[in-house]
Amino acid sequence: MHRRLAAVLVVVLSVFTFVSTASAQSTPTLSGIRTGQHAGFSRVVLDLSGLPSEHRVSEVTSVSQCGSGEPVTIAGGGVQEILSVTLIGAAAHDDNGNPTYTGSRNFATPGLSNVRGVALTCDFEATLGVAVGYANPASWHRVFTLTSPNRLVIDVGL
Repeated sequence: MHRRLAAVLVVVLSVFTFVSTASAQSTPTLSGIRTGQHAGFSRVVLDLSGLPSEHRVSEVTSVSQCGSGEPVTIAGGGVQEILSVTLIGAAAHDDNGNPTYTGSRNFATPGLSNVRGVALTCDFEATLGVAVGYANPASWHRVFTLTSPNRLVIDVGL
């Protein structure tokens, strides 16, 4: 009887040990931001460990930090319009609060013909906000995800 009870306890404890050490990052995380100029449009790419559950896009004239409400001036100057992109189910930090994206959180993009700057505006409760400032208010835009590797792509036309 005691042997059987001991065997059951060993099995139960090994399952609990396995579960606690097998946990993985629960929210896709940002690891990099890249930019590039293409014929007819400027591109901003967010490198992610997985895809967000959804993303929302809006054209705005100003942005603020989600936690503080403090206004954000996008680096680069000459910004006429801002594309605000919100990733629901994504973060720039891991489950322990360590940053997964260590680059600049507000930077100019001098190599691009229309996009002037990119700023992170939110990293709170699995919501990641990115603002893309551009010069031409008549520009078109498209935002989409790609896999292998996972990324969110933001294109802004000239």
